[in-house]
Amino acid sequence: MVMRTALITGVTGQDGSYLAELLLLKGYRVVGMSRTTPAESYAQIRHIAPNIEMASGDLSDQASLIQLLENVRPTEVYNLAAHSFLPDHRSQPVLTAEIAALGVTRLLEAIRLVNPSIKFFQASSSEMFGNPSQIPQTETTPFHPENLYAIAKVYAHSVTVHYRETHDIFACSGILFNHESPRRNLAFVTRKVTNTAARIKLGLADTLLLGNLDARRDWGYAGDFVNGMWLTLQHNQPDDYILATGVTHSIRELCEIAFSHLNLDYKDHLLQDARFLRQPEKTIRVGNPAKAESILQWNRTLDFEELIKMMVNADLQALKT
Repeated sequence: MVMRTALITGVTGQDGSYLAELLLLKGYRVVGMSRTTPAESYAQIRHIAPNIEMASGDLSDQASLIQLLENVRPTEVYNLAAHSFLPDHRSQPVLTAEIAALGVTRLLEAIRLVNPSIKFFQASSSEMFGNPSQIPQTETTPFHPENLYAIAKVYAHSVTVHYRETHDIFACSGILFNHESPRRNLAFVTRKVTNTAARIKLGLADTLLLGNLDARRDWGYAGDFVNGMWLTLQHNQPDDYILATGVTHSIRELCEIAFSHLNLDYKDHLLQDARFLRQPEKTIRVGNPAKAESILQWNRTLDFEELIKMMVNADLQALKT
């Protein structure tokens, strides 16, 4: 059997690192696309670096993507590259569009020109729904993007559908709801809470600064979500799927689980900070994963409490070393 080759953009991020691990276990040749980046960007894949090839490519440069595909000759491409932290979109609107929107067009066009049989996965986002018109959200819920990142993601999602329907490319999108892990960036609230709880336990901090504790999210485990990405490209027909848990939890619940796991009471350390308050949410974003469950046989291995405890344990261990 010929070894399959997967090309991953965003391989150094949370999702890219978990996906690379999964594909290596399944016997793939794994190639990560990279530009010149600081060495610390590779921390997430340091443990598997000897088994991953890195190749040069740039989502803002069409010619580099064509050259990349010709050199790597992938059977599957997973596009996970994007700026997903909200303040980045506000301060870098053109870069957000360049990478999250036009970059996807360039990558799909490169596939069309080099080898239309390459299978393509686009990481779409629940942010595309904005304040959704129905709860829970499904693959047919209308999009109503409310920030630049979401607007770019809707464009990329639509371009993926276009290349599937117009050029007969096996192009799929996974509409990803929030998914976390010990590899989550500290700027995100889940990791901020678990890391701060661990620091307080070790006497390295005393205060947790948060905004609205009643905000709710559909949070899952990143390791489960990358399995959904892989399953999407293994099905015999290309399509789009919601990847979500179908359950929401509040930031208050997040704090309770993280701190109580360390025999702490979050209320003893919490300060609510107006800087972290957002506009009240009109409706809840929560995904219905029924289609992925029934067609792809996708399931989750960790529930929310198990996920948060795992993140706390990882932060505690990392801070001790």
